[in-house]
Amino acid sequence: MLKAVLFDMDGVIVDTEPLHFKAYNNMFKDVNIDVSEELYDSFTGQSTLNICRRLVAHFELRHTPEYLVNIKRQHFKYLFDNDADLALMDGVLDLIKDYYNNGLTLVVASSASMPNINRIFERFELNPFFSGKFSGADLKRSKPHPEIFIKAAEHTGFKKSECMVIEDSTNGITAAKAAEIFCVGFKSPHSHGQDYAMADLVISDFKDIQIQNILDLF
Repeated sequence: MLKAVLFDMDGVIVDTEPLHFKAYNNMFKDVNIDVSEELYDSFTGQSTLNICRRLVAHFELRHTPEYLVNIKRQHFKYLFDNDADLALMDGVLDLIKDYYNNGLTLVVASSASMPNINRIFERFELNPFFSGKFSGADLKRSKPHPEIFIKAAEHTGFKKSECMVIEDSTNGITAAKAAEIFCVGFKSPHSHGQDYAMADLVISDFKDIQIQNILDLF
């Protein structure tokens, strides 16, 4: 029986991808690197620090990964406060309320930093619905490693077979399946170039996984 749902945040709960895209590209200009679309797509679902480590290695930069992280986060913070594009994903608030009102335990498990998770949750008043928040930036291993979902499932107090992950990225789906948790792949409008083959169920509309539609799978 389904008892807990582990939500990714970027591309699942909130449409931050346009802001992240702008912030990363501003950072790329600041450090004078040309990042291909293919390389950028491979970053989806990974922490900012892990991405910046890859950039430093790939472009043989003299800057530290932490330096790049700081630049990107400064751009993102400005955009968060000033860009009109930031919004919840269509239908996700109704889904969150549906699960919460039916007694499911909800946890966010995101590669975003905890300050960014908290900004989103405060801005859109999501805190009352969730029992826990996990940031991949605070863990030793980033998605596609399963650590974040293992810890998030343990936090719920339920068996992994009683949990479900909702993810929009190849890295996130890989992490969920490595953690041996049922995974719904959400085809986000902004998650280009992602592979959903490993997902147990693939959707493009959150109505498809409302409580009455998902319980039979457990």
